[in-house]
Amino acid sequence: MTRRRFLGLAAAGAGVTMLGGCGSGGSGGGQGGGENYRITLIQGVRGDEFYISMECGARSRAGQLGAELNVQGPAEFSPAEQTPILNAAIQAGPDAILIAPTDTTAMVGPIQSAINQDIAVFTVDTFIEKDIALANISSDNVEGGRQAAKALAQAIGEGGKVFCISVTPGISTTDQRQQGFEAGLEEYPDIEYLGTEFCDNDANKAASIANAKIQAEPDLAGIFGANLFSAQGGAVGSRQAGKEDQVKIVGFDAGPTQVRDLRSKTVDALIAQHPADIGSKGVQMAVDYLKSGNEPSQKQVKTGLTIVTRQNIEQPDVEKYLYKAEC
Repeated sequence: MTRRRFLGLAAAGAGVTMLGGCGSGGSGGGQGGGENYRITLIQGVRGDEFYISMECGARSRAGQLGAELNVQGPAEFSPAEQTPILNAAIQAGPDAILIAPTDTTAMVGPIQSAINQDIAVFTVDTFIEKDIALANISSDNVEGGRQAAKALAQAIGEGGKVFCISVTPGISTTDQRQQGFEAGLEEYPDIEYLGTEFCDNDANKAASIANAKIQAEPDLAGIFGANLFSAQGGAVGSRQAGKEDQVKIVGFDAGPTQVRDLRSKTVDALIAQHPADIGSKGVQMAVDYLKSGNEPSQKQVKTGLTIVTRQNIEQPDVEKYLYKAEC
């Protein structure tokens, strides 16, 4: 029996109750059966509406289960920024860590350090190349890329030049979205794919990339933005070039700025992930593991995707997946 399992079973037997908090890890009464588990969620980057929405889902589930939740995130989406935060979390000794790794390779060692301290580690949203986490909870990003290709093809009449703006190579989720997008485009022989350029998660740089591409390819028909900042910048770039009516844009993620761009007809469709479900499921799986000591039966847990358009955005079963700027 591991130390974490022993502590989990002891806490369950003691009947101690604690409510999951947010940010600084506040606590109070809960409905979870008395577990006093301490869980840390380490976001990919703080302040991003995707990760805020994930935090909201995690906070809600922690409160229901009576777990204490601490949420942290780096100022930038980079392993150099995230690693010290993870190291500090390890020193604090939580029962479980949920982490969105900022690089598939660079975060392997830091995550292994947490596991070596007998901390249960689950990856959320992104993942690492080495299979050491108990499970990964994420969207099906390859399928999301395929859906983006289909949505963009429909928007441009299944013919014309398109390209993709992504973050940087080596991020598991956006690599998979690019992969799915490229595979999806193969079904449309009249679409010319101009490749992918990277914006380093900087909306201003994405806008410059989009503007330059439109200047170089005046007949450009469409852009796929593989994450929130890529799509946001693509929309700005098309406006700067005066081609918002010509260039159709499909964005991945559904933050407030992207929803505004969709409503204003600058963006034509959004592929919304379900980040609150990722956070909720991650907390649930962590508590289940801490209570039982049994590893999850599924190593890869996929949550849903929703295509958001101007036609369906007001529908309750679509609107609930728009990302939040605060819980």
